[in-house]
Amino acid sequence: MTRLALARGVLAGFAIAAIGLIVEPALAQAPAAAPAAPKIDAADTAWMISATALVLMMSIPGLALFYAGMVRKKNVLATMAQTLAAVALGSILWMVVGYSLAFTGEGAIIGTFDRVFLNGMTIDAINPAAKTIPESVFMFYQMTFAVITVALVAGSVADRMRFSAFLWFICGWVLLVYVPLAHMIWGGGFLTLGDKGGVLDFAGGLVVHLNAGIAGLVAAYVLGARRGYGSENFSPFDLSLAVIGTGLLWVGWLGFNGGSALGAGGRAGHAIVATHLAACTGVLTWMFLEWWDRGKPSVLGMISGAVAGLGTITPASGFVAPWHGVVIGLIAGLVCYWGCTKLKQKLGYDDSLDVFGVHGIGGITGTILAGVFAVAAIGEKPGLIEGNTAQFMTQLYGVMVTLIWSGVLTFVILKVIDFFVPLRVRDEDERAGLDVTQHGEALQ
Repeated sequence: MTRLALARGVLAGFAIAAIGLIVEPALAQAPAAAPAAPKIDAADTAWMISATALVLMMSIPGLALFYAGMVRKKNVLATMAQTLAAVALGSILWMVVGYSLAFTGEGAIIGTFDRVFLNGMTIDAINPAAKTIPESVFMFYQMTFAVITVALVAGSVADRMRFSAFLWFICGWVLLVYVPLAHMIWGGGFLTLGDKGGVLDFAGGLVVHLNAGIAGLVAAYVLGARRGYGSENFSPFDLSLAVIGTGLLWVGWLGFNGGSALGAGGRAGHAIVATHLAACTGVLTWMFLEWWDRGKPSVLGMISGAVAGLGTITPASGFVAPWHGVVIGLIAGLVCYWGCTKLKQKLGYDDSLDVFGVHGIGGITGTILAGVFAVAAIGEKPGLIEGNTAQFMTQLYGVMVTLIWSGVLTFVILKVIDFFVPLRVRDEDERAGLDVTQHGEALQ
């Protein structure tokens, strides 16, 4: 190597070292990059719009047909009217104040008035709970949950509740029972799942099913049994309608549970597979139980088993493996069959369409099983099987809170309404049927 080449090498080394001495401290002092701002994702948004449509379909026409097919002919239209009213009135209440109180703020029990009348919801606004979809889509999705929950309660008091009283019930129950419970569990309240704990309720085992189930049970006790209950024939008018309604509920439930992932991804896929398998197993379990117990498998029993499996998997669907859906569906068929037959007979209440037996018992069971089977690799929260005893106890606590909150407030709301507007129709109106006496219409 020549002296000139050696000199050039030495000078280059000094230059590199000098640059390093200048740049390295500057890099060390540079602030860390800020986390990426939430950004609307087209695929997630498309899936959530679809899921929202599926859940709305669960109420109209799904639940309307399901319930109407199981009542007597003289009450078919009145039963459908209750579901339609729940969707229409519940949606307006949600837009005006329900969404704001449920999904803004960090209060322990209730949110804020920041989004009253959807104030401030711009075209590109995002709710912190759903960071890749427009807030308008998230708001609408949650609206469909609110309206079907209050519509479910109507099944417990079918054939006998005055329509005007039910309208008042929608207003009071959505705002005083559903909205605070949704905030507590999903909207940032004291039971909301987070780094420090919270209850596992992926799609509404507590907020929807147990909430509606215990409210329905309380309403059935407050209104009393239907005239002729236990002595007259209360056979369904048209089970074919109920089967069609079950199919619409089943398909819609894929949006109900899969959409609760709030995005198009693997967790949504796991949830819909577990949901379908639970429904299938619920059908088979109820079918074989009834075959063994009563000698014949009824269509009414099979569709009841489907809804039992769907409702029971709901809180666990985004936290468990798909095959857990089979296990949970099996358990759902067993406990809900017992709830709709043995328990109902023992307690002597007239829950017209078994809202408590299916949704209430299923909601309790599914919430507890979520705390048993939860897989950390799927939902980032382990359950009892993976050694998390604390989560199991939290699930029990969530069940107790929901039972007390919904049960007590439902009783109070019904009593207040009854002070101003009779809850039940008159005896002669009940005998004639609610279609004619409440709506001036009848099926021919």
